[in-house]
Formats: sequence, C-alpha cells, structure tokens
Amino acid sequence: MHSDDQIRNTQNTLTNRLKRRFHDLIERAKKLRGDPHYIAVGMAIGVFVAITPTIPFHTAIALALAFILRGSKPAAVIAVWVSNPVTIPFFYLGSYKVGNFILGNSIPFDPKYESLAELAKLGLNATIALMVGGVILGIVPGIAAYFITRKIFTTLRARKAQRDAADQSP
Repeated sequence: MHSDDQIRNTQNTLTNRLKRRFHDLIERAKKLRGDPHYIAVGMAIGVFVAITPTIPFHTAIALALAFILRGSKPAAVIAVWVSNPVTIPFFYLGSYKVGNFILGNSIPFDPKYESLAELAKLGLNATIALMVGGVILGIVPGIAAYFITRKIFTTLRARKAQRDAADQSP
C-alpha cells in the first residue's frame, strides 16, 4: 500500500516534470527566429495538426505543411506538443463525435478501444469520421494560435527593439 505521503510525492514529481517541460517549451519558443507572421504560421500549423488524429505522423505532417505554407518549421514542431498523453483522449473523442455528426454516422464510441488499431476495426466510416472531425476541430485553435502567437512575438520584438535602442543611447 502507498501512504498518502508517497502519493503526494508522486503527484508533486509529475507536476514538477510537467511544469519543467512546459517551461522548456516556452523558452524554446522565445528563441524562435523570424518575423512574427512566419512564426505564427508555424505555430498555427502545429496546433492544427496536433488536434488531428494523425499521431505517429504529427511532426512529419507539421513540417511538410510548414514547408509548403512557408511557416516556421521549429514553431510547427513545438506546437504539435499540444497533443500529448493528457490531451489526446479528448481530441480523439471529440474528433470522433464531431465527424460522426457531420457525416451522419451512428457508430457509437466505446471507451474500451485502447488503440487506433482497435478503432480502425470499426471500418472505414469510423476512420473517416475521426479524420473529418479532427480537421474541423483543428481549424479554430489553429487560427487562434496564429493570432495569439503573432501578437506575442510582435510585442516581444518591440520590447527587444526598445531595450536595444535604450542600450545604444548615450
């Protein structure tokens, strides 16, 4: 049996690791190079792809789209981490439900499905529903990521320019 202290320590360790991981991502994002539009396009692509049910291919898809749409490839790779073990179940369930609704399918979702392979056994209709729902759900967060990222980087760059100007004045 685990004592309450052991459980708390495990939770604190997990919380600290998540906080550290988030902080590292933020620090990497701050170091991105390029104009705010370029970085924002990369972030938007990464967030959009992260919400789609394309898990083993997120990074490759985000890089390809960033190349095609001329967005920041590093920003796209950072942003695909919106999809993680905590968020994936919500994204997939939401994608599945939205896709079924849009397509008029009545395939029930059963939480016993533990993998995409098991879900794929439901057939092509379920797979298409998952993909359609993921694309639809990814649009608004992708657009929001673009505008939020552009605003943040425009502000960061303006502050840096002011600091640089202040440092160079006599």
